[in-house]
Amino acid sequence: MGRIVVISTGGTIASRWQGTGFAADARGDEVMATAAVPTGIEVEVVDLFSVNSPRLTTVHQLTLLETVHQVLADPAVDGIVVTHGTDTLEETAFLVDLHHHDPRPVVFTGAQLPMDAADGDGPGNLHDALVTAATVRDLGVLIVFDGKVHAARGTVKTQTVAADAFADPSGNRVGDVGFGRVCVLQTPERSAPLPLPVQPAVAPRVDVVVHHSDGDPVLFNAAIDAGAQGVVLVATGAGNATPEFVDAVAAARAQGVLVALTTRVSAGAVTEIYTHGGAVDLVAAGAVPTGTLRAGQARIAVLAALLAETAGERRTEVLRALLGQPDGQAAAVALPDGEAVAAELPDAA
Repeated sequence: MGRIVVISTGGTIASRWQGTGFAADARGDEVMATAAVPTGIEVEVVDLFSVNSPRLTTVHQLTLLETVHQVLADPAVDGIVVTHGTDTLEETAFLVDLHHHDPRPVVFTGAQLPMDAADGDGPGNLHDALVTAATVRDLGVLIVFDGKVHAARGTVKTQTVAADAFADPSGNRVGDVGFGRVCVLQTPERSAPLPLPVQPAVAPRVDVVVHHSDGDPVLFNAAIDAGAQGVVLVATGAGNATPEFVDAVAAARAQGVLVALTTRVSAGAVTEIYTHGGAVDLVAAGAVPTGTLRAGQARIAVLAALLAETAGERRTEVLRALLGQPDGQAAAVALPDGEAVAAELPDAA
């Protein structure tokens, strides 16, 4: 079936008991030894690092991105599997997908139970990821978990400890894995890939601020004061906050800060319906709505735009392109009373 390179980065799939809790400390070959390798697949292991994924930094993620490109420079490689902690897997996978231009797949997987668990899910997930990496093409970066194949874009961790940990709350999965085969159900929507970024001396700071009842822009403004070049505002409902946030967004944009607008609701697109501090006003002030991308992946999109461009307005254009909305697209949104309003929606986010 082919030659697959497994890049090991740590996470629960590489974790063992440390006396007070579990932490990643196993090498890639140890992780690989837990799984059955499908017939016909030759595996090569790259030990990149072994950390719990909440500790990952932009430097870690860009190092992995560069390693993926280096591995795929070898035409004898048929695909890549990345073993990764589940906490931030959705962020790293999306970053790699935004820069992935090769028909060969990069498949992320991991585990919810540590590698020494008798009923651990890591070996099965790793087996399924190998099958997927060896057989599919032109689907971009994928997440394989619990017998399901997900697109990187839009897929998030939806369960803290359950085996079926990942899903796209606003969309359908790409396929299923079973009996040593992959059944592809749909081709994921993807933006045009970005060129590989140069590793910066200091990574751009991108912060996430959540709105709530009684919320004010104090933390939003603190992020700007701390040097954030980008901020993701996690609003309520369809993307709503307060007039004070509108003013803060406008001031941030005047300073060249890139602002993205998402929602704390689990599913559905950010939609311009409400004023008085709602998405209508926030977008008018310069915030870029992120469609169905939630906070972690919205932050990655902002980070990728900042790494791709230095000019302020060009960064906004890049962000919109990554979100599938280079010019925006008018859509009718039905309100409860039947009245329709025009809304600016992404065509493929």
